[in-house]
Amino acid sequence: MTRALVVDDSQFMRTVIGNALADAGYEVETATNGRDALEAVDSFEPDVVTMDVEMPEMDGIEAVERIMAADPVPILMLSAYTEEGARATFEALDSGAIDFLRKPDGSGSRNVGHLATEVVEKVTELANADVSSLAVAKTTATARATATATASRSSSADRAAAGAGGAPLAADRDATQASDPASMSGDGDVSTPSWALGPTDDSSVAESGPVDVTGQLAGTPTVVVGASTGGPRIVEQLFERLPAALEARVLVVQHMPAAFTSRFADRLDTVGEYTVSEAADGGRIGPGEAVVAPGDAHLTVTGETSQSIGLALENGERVHGARPSIDVTMESVANRVSEPLCGVVLSGMGRDGAAGVEALEAAGGYTIAQDEATSPVFGIPCQAIKTGCVEEIAPPAEIVDGIVAACTVDDQERADSDSDSDSRGETDD
Repeated sequence: MTRALVVDDSQFMRTVIGNALADAGYEVETATNGRDALEAVDSFEPDVVTMDVEMPEMDGIEAVERIMAADPVPILMLSAYTEEGARATFEALDSGAIDFLRKPDGSGSRNVGHLATEVVEKVTELANADVSSLAVAKTTATARATATATASRSSSADRAAAGAGGAPLAADRDATQASDPASMSGDGDVSTPSWALGPTDDSSVAESGPVDVTGQLAGTPTVVVGASTGGPRIVEQLFERLPAALEARVLVVQHMPAAFTSRFADRLDTVGEYTVSEAADGGRIGPGEAVVAPGDAHLTVTGETSQSIGLALENGERVHGARPSIDVTMESVANRVSEPLCGVVLSGMGRDGAAGVEALEAAGGYTIAQDEATSPVFGIPCQAIKTGCVEEIAPPAEIVDGIVAACTVDDQERADSDSDSDSRGETDD
């Protein structure tokens, strides 16, 4: 039986979510705060965890960080519908949580019932997530915990001079070990695991800094990136590497509630060289700019000038249960924007994006899907690959290289093109 751990300081929420999961066939354990959750993860060994954000003793963010540093497990965050809730949610995603749900504004039976249904759906989705793909989160979380422990050790060493014989004070030593439980060796010493320093050849971890653009631009590129569960951190990795020199116009469709897409755009705006904002109806996007589809609206394009693309937001029916839909945006771009075009589908559940990839490929675009090994949830990439229209399957670290290669022409290609032109000219003569 699949095991689910429900972590929330509200007895009401623990009961509602726990009962819903139990009725769905899960073996359920509960915890009232992050500290209790750490013990429950160790003893209960859940297949998936639901985690509240604000809790006494230890909040959800710290609990996620420690769980992911010690023994990664898929974690679903439950967040308040507030600006502060959005900020905390993204901190939890940074620490390794895979996805999140928004708690209802009120406690009415309809709101709570809807949340319970959503939790069961998401938990079922995450219970099948590939835990091996959480290695990146484990490395990130442990490196952060190790940095905290290192700082604590340095502080302890400085204060130890006041102690007898220069030995570290016991309280300092205990605090240091407690700050990094995942890095304690069997004899109680605090040591840094080799993987905490970051993998040297793990293709799932993107190299830092933008990719070099060595070829000549084949035009003004338009790139559509689609993602769902597990996607936000991967999208951030892409923007860290996406070079402004590519002069692309980037449209991001991330399945996410309306209250969070603006915050997500703000985060993307800080991680790389592109100017990123939430898309607005009637707005435009030019080279070196990116927009994020707002939650609960489909993002389409109205047309193209030599440099910019017109944008429109539509409140149409959900497509594959999603609004915004990856398919809607990709198909709109395929129908109204000239080459070079590139479509990228990342981690997520379902088949949204498959039809969009087909449309972009038919329009002459280049299509890329995230590989299974690095996808927390391989549904969206898998369905796109099954269409036969995906030209490259790659881990996040290599996706931007594929985008750049697809949108530029190198010296050899230019030479071949010039040679072909010369040959045609001689034939015409």
